[in-house]
Amino acid sequence: MTSHILVLGAGIVGVSIALHLQERGETVTLIDRSEPGEGASFGNAGLIERCSVIPYAIPRDWRSLLAHASNRNAAVHYAPSFLPRIAPWLWAYWQSSRSERLTKIAGELLPLLEACLTEHERLVEAAGLNHLLKRDGWVEVIRSIAGMEDATRRVSTLGTDYGLSADLLDRPALHRLEPALMAAAIGAIHWRDPFTVSDPGALTKGYAALFERRGGTILREAVKSVAPSGKRWRVTTAQSSHNAERIVIALGARSNDLLAPLGLRVPLVAKRGHHLHYRSDTGATLNHAILDEQIGYVLAPMTDGIRLTTGVELAPPDAPANRVQINRCEARARELFPLGEPVESEPWLGLRPAMPDMKPVIGDAPGHPGLWLAFGHAHHGLTLGPATGRLLAEMMTGGKPFADPRPFDIRRFL
Repeated sequence: MTSHILVLGAGIVGVSIALHLQERGETVTLIDRSEPGEGASFGNAGLIERCSVIPYAIPRDWRSLLAHASNRNAAVHYAPSFLPRIAPWLWAYWQSSRSERLTKIAGELLPLLEACLTEHERLVEAAGLNHLLKRDGWVEVIRSIAGMEDATRRVSTLGTDYGLSADLLDRPALHRLEPALMAAAIGAIHWRDPFTVSDPGALTKGYAALFERRGGTILREAVKSVAPSGKRWRVTTAQSSHNAERIVIALGARSNDLLAPLGLRVPLVAKRGHHLHYRSDTGATLNHAILDEQIGYVLAPMTDGIRLTTGVELAPPDAPANRVQINRCEARARELFPLGEPVESEPWLGLRPAMPDMKPVIGDAPGHPGLWLAFGHAHHGLTLGPATGRLLAEMMTGGKPFADPRPFDIRRFL
């Protein structure tokens, strides 16, 4: 098969790239072993996180580090035998978490975050998916007086520095917004800017359906390899092979499998994350997604129930799903909301592809004309998928990029 551009990966990033290229007159084929919107694009907390302007860094204070090192923390869990395998990545992540470096990284990511709402809004309208989107923000609960003091500072600082809208809620105000939340939450921040999605997988599938309605092709084939073929590229799958002038690798945590044979291996580690849905007990209603930052999980009202999503697990990607973090988070979540019985018998497991400098790889591949890259969005794949699609499509079609692409160039690792 010959196609002008092949996009490898039908998650939220790959589908968004395909749509943006298609809008610019390109002929595009999406290839993925799974249906669109599976993997991390399905299993996230459904947050389009305009307010998450500071990346998820490794804590620099010794108390937090000791809590993580104990491996009894709900937010981060690790397999001890896995840490030596990712030690260089952890060290680089630690270096990137320094205050001055983190501020620089936040500034480099900001244009993508500032575009995330409008880019999603445009696709949602075109795809007829308004029923999946809520535009009233999400709630970060606070459990302590010290937490309220820190929240006051953050609301002021982030509002001034990044133009975010938020309300600081005391206990009565929080009760009016979320009557079912219990007394363990003494207050909250209502971040007003973000959108939330009631079914993230359905959102990506809806975007993919829009791509097909506009004439795009989606192939359900497992990609085995990519290689230059004269002035073109050959993509070999389990079923066949395809040639194209340009290809885009947007396979998330699997991207290194295709890059390494080309001499382009990058320091990508898959952060594991779990979720489980619960029924609400006694008919209690959750009106917003709830972030319990102190403990490290999100409760989000979804189509399938109240979804509890965990923080970070550092373990081999192919290790079985486990209930360690789910159980820890569930116990603390029941202090806030009357969760009922789980909907599923076992938790879902997904992989978040993460770079040690907390920025995705977006752009061309040096020494390989026609090869383009978009992966490594970590916790922000759903948030940044459409903005990434726009940026890469502008670069590939000779348009003026709306954001500076240099911070996302793969050359920073080569």
